[in-house]
Amino acid sequence: MATTTSSRNGEPTVASLEVTAYTVPTDQPEADGTFAWDSTTMVVVEARSGDAVGTGWTFAPAAAGSIVSELLAPVVTGRSALAPASAQDAMVRAVRNAGRPGLVGMAVSAVDIALWDLGARLQDLPLTRWWGAEARAVPVYGSGGFTTYADDDLRAQLTGWVAAGIPRVKIKIGESWGRCEARDLERTDVARAAVGDDVELYVDANGAYSVGQAVRVGRRLDDLDVRWFEEPVSSDDLAGLAAVRSAVTADVTAGEYGYDLAYFARLTPVVDCVQVDVTRCGGYTEWRRIAAVAAAHGVDVSAHCAPYLTAPVAAATPRLRHLEWFHDHVRIVRMLVDGYADPVDGALPPLEAPGHGLRLRREAAQPYRVA
Repeated sequence: MATTTSSRNGEPTVASLEVTAYTVPTDQPEADGTFAWDSTTMVVVEARSGDAVGTGWTFAPAAAGSIVSELLAPVVTGRSALAPASAQDAMVRAVRNAGRPGLVGMAVSAVDIALWDLGARLQDLPLTRWWGAEARAVPVYGSGGFTTYADDDLRAQLTGWVAAGIPRVKIKIGESWGRCEARDLERTDVARAAVGDDVELYVDANGAYSVGQAVRVGRRLDDLDVRWFEEPVSSDDLAGLAAVRSAVTADVTAGEYGYDLAYFARLTPVVDCVQVDVTRCGGYTEWRRIAAVAAAHGVDVSAHCAPYLTAPVAAATPRLRHLEWFHDHVRIVRMLVDGYADPVDGALPPLEAPGHGLRLRREAAQPYRVA
């Protein structure tokens, strides 16, 4: 852990970065169209300046912590704690030969979030206010509906969200890399029957289908008034996304695997809504740049996962559509973190605490620590 106690031009500096990782088992086996998992790892970065601590995290393998310690801490410590965007630029330059996407991008994101939180806390400002925006509630949609769920479990999860006042819900389809189309449509029908006609129903195929499959399934989904068709094909297949978009009524969306601004500049013209994951894309700094690109194309932004961490920057995004209330990430934060709030009438209320208002509960997290 690199440390410094000096000041820079009279401003507080980043004294240290501390990184830890925690692996939390799922409450039952989970899968989507192209992947299955039984645990989630959260890599946490704490940036310090004097007594102030800023916190950021990403959902990534614990190896992301080594990138923070070895590549990012040396270029961040000693810098002004009030200039996180400049620190992010320095981090991006420092990882050139390591490659920006993937694990490296997740590490950069966690540090960037921690630095913004630190700077806001030093000024006793909520992050949304530091960005010059008024605090506002952020609409959410319930997200889970894993392909491993029995129909009764699916119904219980969806109706639970609706009963809590969330009027938008999403399930996973594309089971077994798109080899179970009939089952995908059956589960979507179960979901529609469970939530009724007044709730917006979304689906996520996680890139499982071919273009032809996605069009065929998408037209059936239109009959069930599905409003959101996420990653009907691979998010790398921009021509495929455009083809599906032109053939179905539901909004076609993608972006959760975007790690830099250039990717989103290519993606934005071919989707109806851009999904941005603040724990992957480069943190709050890159999120705000991506939101500007989307606005220039007249396209909305939706936050992918990490809802509590994303709420402040989402609230400062003019063309924000909503925030993903993802089952796993909500559960983990409630177990390991202090400072969160629950949705009210389908939206996360603004917090008046400095920074993003969240802080790791070390005692609660310790049993899950892996690095």
